[in-house]
Amino acid sequence: MAASQVVRGTFAPGKAVVSAVLALIALVLMLAPLVIYPVFVMQALCFALFACAFNLLLGYAGLLSFGHAMFLGSAGYICAHGVKEWGLEPLAAVLIGAGAAAAIGLFAGVLAVRRQGIYFAMITVAFSQMIYFYCLQAQFTHGEDGITNAQPGKLLGIVNLSDSTNMYYFVVAGTVFGFWMIYRTVNSPFGDVLKAIRENEPRAISLGYRVDQYKLAAFVISAALAGLAGGLKALVAQNASLTDVSFSTSGEVVLMTLLGGMGTLSGPVVGAFLIVFMKFFLSGLGQWVTVIQGLIFVICVLLFPRGIVGGLERLAKWSL
Repeated sequence: MAASQVVRGTFAPGKAVVSAVLALIALVLMLAPLVIYPVFVMQALCFALFACAFNLLLGYAGLLSFGHAMFLGSAGYICAHGVKEWGLEPLAAVLIGAGAAAAIGLFAGVLAVRRQGIYFAMITVAFSQMIYFYCLQAQFTHGEDGITNAQPGKLLGIVNLSDSTNMYYFVVAGTVFGFWMIYRTVNSPFGDVLKAIRENEPRAISLGYRVDQYKLAAFVISAALAGLAGGLKALVAQNASLTDVSFSTSGEVVLMTLLGGMGTLSGPVVGAFLIVFMKFFLSGLGQWVTVIQGLIFVICVLLFPRGIVGGLERLAKWSL
């Protein structure tokens, strides 16, 4: 029976490997707070989700956004304001923030997806700058001071998220849900169409696909997941600031994606953890952190043009 399954191709040993890797990742996530400072891991997970959301747009749809921080930051502001001023339950605040980011993505995407290449990128920059200056002037954001002391309260009125361990597992649950959404999107007929648009948009149009609608849907999904990351990050930091909606954060997520591997599921996660690791453990060097990041990025681009994960996957194929 086993031999016939191998011959027919129904026996897939690769699935066992994938299951083992997933089990190992789950075990590491469960035990991480016992070994590493939980706040560092939570911030890294939030930025990993943010990078994966951005990669859904760039790596799979071929759309380069230079203003993705507007979704992260706007959701963070709404989530922080919701728990502090409105007394919202943490999960509701995160979902409202993600919904607001999706609405902003829908509004910006309707105009942006009609353009291609650098023109699409410039439109996203323009919208991001408008959101930035709105957050700078709006009363509820408190301008340059930002929203501080946004205590998350209790999840569903039961679990106290002021405890770092409880907050950690809440963030893990949120990021895992976001990763699962991205995985399902990429490995679906919708994801196949996005890849076709990335590879050859005129051909996708000739096959009868409404390309603009697919790109808009990808833009909104990416915005919503970036907003989910922003809401979780605001709860972890218990604040929201202009940094989260700034142009530098938009550039940082591009760096994370390219460093880890554009168009791969795990690449942005690796890139996000590397960048957050450098910022966290090299913070004592001040502005030199940026210089070190630049040098590492140059080295990785020279050694791994497809990113770290993309390069390793290519080496693995050659070895086989």
